[in-house]
Amino acid sequence: MDPQSGRTESYRAATLSRTDYNDRPAKPNEPLPTKEPDAQVENAPHQDSAPIAKRAKAAGKRGRRAELTELKQEMKMDFPTAACSDVILMDEFIDFRHCLQLLRVRAEIVAAYLDEHMVPIEQLVARLQTNLEKGLTDAQAAAAIARDGPNALSPPKKVPEWVKFCKNLFGGFAMLLWIGAFLCFVAYAVDAFSMEYPSKDNLYLGIVLAAVVIITGCFQYYQESKSSKIMESFKNMVPTFALVIRNGEKRQIRAEDVALGDIVEVRGGDRVPADIRIISAHGFKVDNSSLTGESEPQSRSQECTSENPLETKNLAFFSTNAVEGSAKGLVVCTGDRTVMGRIAHLASGLDTGETPIAREIAHFIHIITGVAVFLGVSFFIIAFMLGYHWLSAVVFLIGIIVANVPEGLIATVTVCLTLTAKRMASKNCLVKNLEAVETLGSTSTICSDKTGTLTQNRMTVAHMWFDGVITECDTSENQLSKKENRESHAYNALSRVAALCNRAEFKGGQNDIPVLKRVCTGDASESALLKCVEISHGNVMSWRAKCLKVCEIPFNSTNKYQVSVHEMNDDREFYHLVVMKGAPERILDRCTTILTRGEELNLTQSRRDEFNLAYLELGGMGERVLGFCDCRLDPQKFPKGYSFDPDNPNFPLEKLRFLGLISMIDPPRAAVPDAVSKCRSAGIKVIMVTGDHPITAKAIAKSVGIISAQAETVEDIAMRKGIDVTEVAPNEARAAVIHGSDLREMSEEQLQNILDSHDEIVFARTSPQQKLMIVEGFQRQGQIVAVTGDGVNDSPALKKADIGIAMGIAGSDVSKQAADMILLDDNFASIVTGVEEGRLIFDNLKKSIAYTLTSNIPEISPFLSFILLDIPLPLGTVTILCIDLGTDLWPAISLAYEEAESDIMKRKPRDSKHDKLVNERLISVAYGQIGMIQASSGFFAYVYIMAENGFLPWDLLGMRSRWDSRAVNDLEDSYGQQWTYASRKVLEYTCHTAFFSSIVIVQWADLIICKTRRNSLVQQGMNNWTLNFGLVFETLLAAFMAYCPGLDNGLRMYGLRFSWWFPALPFSILIFVYDEARRFLIRKYPGGWVERETYY
Repeated sequence: MDPQSGRTESYRAATLSRTDYNDRPAKPNEPLPTKEPDAQVENAPHQDSAPIAKRAKAAGKRGRRAELTELKQEMKMDFPTAACSDVILMDEFIDFRHCLQLLRVRAEIVAAYLDEHMVPIEQLVARLQTNLEKGLTDAQAAAAIARDGPNALSPPKKVPEWVKFCKNLFGGFAMLLWIGAFLCFVAYAVDAFSMEYPSKDNLYLGIVLAAVVIITGCFQYYQESKSSKIMESFKNMVPTFALVIRNGEKRQIRAEDVALGDIVEVRGGDRVPADIRIISAHGFKVDNSSLTGESEPQSRSQECTSENPLETKNLAFFSTNAVEGSAKGLVVCTGDRTVMGRIAHLASGLDTGETPIAREIAHFIHIITGVAVFLGVSFFIIAFMLGYHWLSAVVFLIGIIVANVPEGLIATVTVCLTLTAKRMASKNCLVKNLEAVETLGSTSTICSDKTGTLTQNRMTVAHMWFDGVITECDTSENQLSKKENRESHAYNALSRVAALCNRAEFKGGQNDIPVLKRVCTGDASESALLKCVEISHGNVMSWRAKCLKVCEIPFNSTNKYQVSVHEMNDDREFYHLVVMKGAPERILDRCTTILTRGEELNLTQSRRDEFNLAYLELGGMGERVLGFCDCRLDPQKFPKGYSFDPDNPNFPLEKLRFLGLISMIDPPRAAVPDAVSKCRSAGIKVIMVTGDHPITAKAIAKSVGIISAQAETVEDIAMRKGIDVTEVAPNEARAAVIHGSDLREMSEEQLQNILDSHDEIVFARTSPQQKLMIVEGFQRQGQIVAVTGDGVNDSPALKKADIGIAMGIAGSDVSKQAADMILLDDNFASIVTGVEEGRLIFDNLKKSIAYTLTSNIPEISPFLSFILLDIPLPLGTVTILCIDLGTDLWPAISLAYEEAESDIMKRKPRDSKHDKLVNERLISVAYGQIGMIQASSGFFAYVYIMAENGFLPWDLLGMRSRWDSRAVNDLEDSYGQQWTYASRKVLEYTCHTAFFSSIVIVQWADLIICKTRRNSLVQQGMNNWTLNFGLVFETLLAAFMAYCPGLDNGLRMYGLRFSWWFPALPFSILIFVYDEARRFLIRKYPGGWVERETYY
C-alpha cells in the first residue's frame, strides 16, 4: 500500500496512460508534474572534456579504478543534464575499457546539442544563416555539404576482401595443415638430398595438404560472401527522399543532399531525414523506438520541454518514423553528427573477442599439436638411440607429426557449419558468420528485447469492459471475425465510438489482405481499435462515410482526450453525435450516465466503484486502458449545418454517457511461451531487457514464462505480506523487475548480486548503455550471452554480446551491421530453434572429430612399429591420405546430418571451461580404446597376409633394412622362397591395401557408434540416409582404389583376395558391442565412473 494515499500498487498499474518524465505513474485527477529548470544548467560553464579524457586514459593505463570512478562523478558535475542523456551516460558503464571512448562521444553530443533546442528559433536561424520562409539557397546548401559531408552515415569500416580471404586460408586449423604441408616438403627435400631414389610420398602429401587448405578456404570465403550480399539487401534505414525548401521553393531531393540549415517538411509515413528543430507542427508524432526504445509514439511541437535533447519535444531525430501529422523543421545535425550516427560510432568501437567455436578449434589445435610434437620428438630420440642416421630420424619425426594431423577435418568442420547455416536460414535465421552457428548453441543467457521479438509488434485489443463485465478478446496472430457480442447495445455503442473517434485508416489496395496484416496510417492504439472493429463489425470506412465527421479536437497531453462530432442519418431522423475517448478517469469525470444492458442509468457511486475495480484489474495486467463515451445532441439546438468550433467548443463536453473501457497490449507471439519453456528446460536464462514501462514488461514476462507463475518479486512479497518493500530481503524473491533509474544508481557489486541471486529478471526503462552494462555483467559470470535488438540503441550491446541477434523486419541498418545473426521473421521462437541447431552442430562436430581421430592410431602405429620393431612398413603415407581425404571424408561429413539426441534441449548449457570440443575423455575413447582395436585389426590383416606368403611374425622383426635394400634380391622366407626387391614391394603394397581395407571395415562400426554419445543405437535409429550412403560410399571407394587398373603405381595399392577382407570383421563387431555396452552403463548409472571417464 502507498502510505500516503492508501492506494495499492495495482491502482498505480491502472494509470499507465499517465506518466511523468520520471515514469512515475500519475494518480487520477492529479496535475501532471512539470520539470523545474536546472539552475546549474543555466549558470554552469560547459567545460572541455579533453583534460578529463587525458586523465581517464592515464588512469586506465595504470589500472586505477578508483580514479576512474571519481572521473565519473566529475563528468556529472562538468557536464549538465543536457550532456547526461540516456544514450551516452557514462555513469552506467561498468567496463572501464570503454571509458575514454564514451568521454569522446559524450563531448560530441554536448557540442552538437549545446543549445540548439533551447535558444529562440530566430537566434538559431541567424546562426545557421538560413531563412524560415525561403530556406537555403543552392549555393549555401552546396557549401554546407562540402563543409560537413553528405547527410549519410559513414559505412562501418569494412574488412578488405583479401584480408577475409587470407583469414579463411591461414586462420585456425588451416595453419596446422600449412605447417604439415611445409614439413612434408622438408621431408621430401631431406630424402632427395640423402637418397639416390627418394620416395615422392611426402611430396604428394604436401601438395594434397596445400590443395585441401586452399579448396576449403575458398569454400568458406564463398559462404561468408553470400551472407554479405544478403546483408546488402537490408540497406533500408536512410530515407531515399526529403521535401525541403530551397530558394523559396519546395522540392524533393535525395536525403543525402540535405544540408545543415535546410528547412524540411515531414508528414506521417515519412522518415525524418536529419536531426531537426521543430518550427511548426500539426498533430505530429514520431516513433523513437529504434533510437530510444520508447514503444509509444512521441508527440512533437515547437516548445522546448527539457534541457535534455532526447527528452525535449522540439527535436526530431534522423531516421525515426513520422507516425502521423505534419511538421516543418530546421536541420541542426546531419550524417555522422546526428544522435543515430554517434550511437552507430559507439557500437563500431567495441571489442567482440573470439567466438566460442574459434576458441574450441584453437584448443583442439593445441592438443593435436602437443600430441604430434611429443610423439614425433620422442621417436626421433628413440630412432637416433637405436642407431638410425639423423636424416632418417628427421624423416621419421616429420612422418609421425603429419600422421597425427587429421587432414580431412578442416573440410568436415567447414561443411558442417555451412550445412547448419543453410538449415537455420530455412528456419528464418540468417547467419553472417559461420562460427556464430555454434555460439548460439553455447548460449547460457539470452537478453531479449520485448517489442517485436517476444511480442507481435502490434497493439491489439485485449479486453473490453461494458455491461459491468470484463470481456477477453482474441489476441492471437490469426483472429477471426466474432459476432458473439452483437446483441449488446453497450458493445455496439462502444464499437461505434472506437471506429468514429479514430484517425487511423487502412492504406489503399489491401482488400484481399487479412485485416490484422493490413498497413494503417495512425498511431498503434488507434490502429488496434480500427482492426478490432473491422473484424467484429465489417467495413469501418463505409460506416465512417455514413457518419460524416464535422468537427474534431485532437488528443493532447493536457486534456488527455480526443473528441469528434458526426452527422448521423438513421431512417427516422437526423442528429449529431459527440464521441470521445481518452484517459479513463478523465472520461468518467465528464459523464453523468452509463449505458448498461441497454439502459442509460445514472452514474452512482456504486457504479463508479465498479468502474474503478475494472480499471484496476485491466491496468494491473500492464495494458493500456482507454475510456469511451458519447452524447446525442438535440437536433433543435444543433441542426444540420451547425458550425462547430473545435478551438472554443460550442457543444457539450460534460454530462456525457459513459460506454465502457477498452484495453490494449502488444500481445506475445503464440510460439514464445513454449520457446521460453524450452530454454528453461535447456538451462538457459531468458532475461527481458526493454525500454517499456515496468508494469507492462512484467505482465508480458509473466504471460510468456520469463517470470514463472510461482515466482514473486520483492513487490509481490511486500503486497502479499502487507509490508513495505524495503522490509523484504532482496534474495527472498526468485524474480526481479529492475527499473533503469535504479540500475543507474547500482554499484558493480550490487548488479552482480542481482544477476547471481535471481534466475528470472526483467530490466525495464533501460538505456543502450545499461543494456551493454547488463551484457558485460553476465559475461563476467562466464556466461555465453546472446542479445536481441532491433533499434539503433541496441547496437552497442549487440556488438559486445557473444552473439548479437538483430531483427530482419523491424531492425535498423545499424543493428543489423552490429549483429552476428538476423532473425528474418523477428520471432523469439526462431532463436530457440537456433540454439537447438547450435547445440546439435557442437554435438555432431564432436562426433565427427571422434570418428576422424579414431583412425589416427591405426595410421600412426605402423610408423612407430616401423621404427621400434624394425619391420617392413605396414601402411604407407599415400594410403593414409586415401583414408583421411577419401574414405573417411563423406562419413565424417554425414554426421553433420545426424538428428539430435533426446536430451539435447534438456541438458544445461555447456561449461566452456570444462566441456571442450575435444577433451581428455574424447581422446581417451578415440585413441586409447576404439583406436587401439582398429590398430589391432590392421596389424592382424598385415601379419595374416605376410604369414600366408611365408614371412612369419617373428621373422619380420629386424628385417626392415634388408627388406628396403635394392641390393638384396634373394631374401628368403620361411618356405624357402626367395624374394626380389620388386616382388617384396608388391607384397608390401598389398599389405598396405589390406591394412587400409581393415581400417575401412572397422570404421563402419566406428561411424555407427559415433551417431550417439548416450542413446542406444536402437533409440537413435538409422534414419540418417546421408550416413547410410556414407557406409556404402567408403566401401565402394576402397574397392575402387584397390582394384582399379592403373592406380597401383600412383596409390601403391594392389588387389586383395576376397578372403583378405574378412580378418577385420571380428574387430568391427567388437567395437560395436563394446561401445553399446559402454553407453548402456552410462544410461544405467548416470554420473558413475563410466560416464565420468568415457562420456565425451
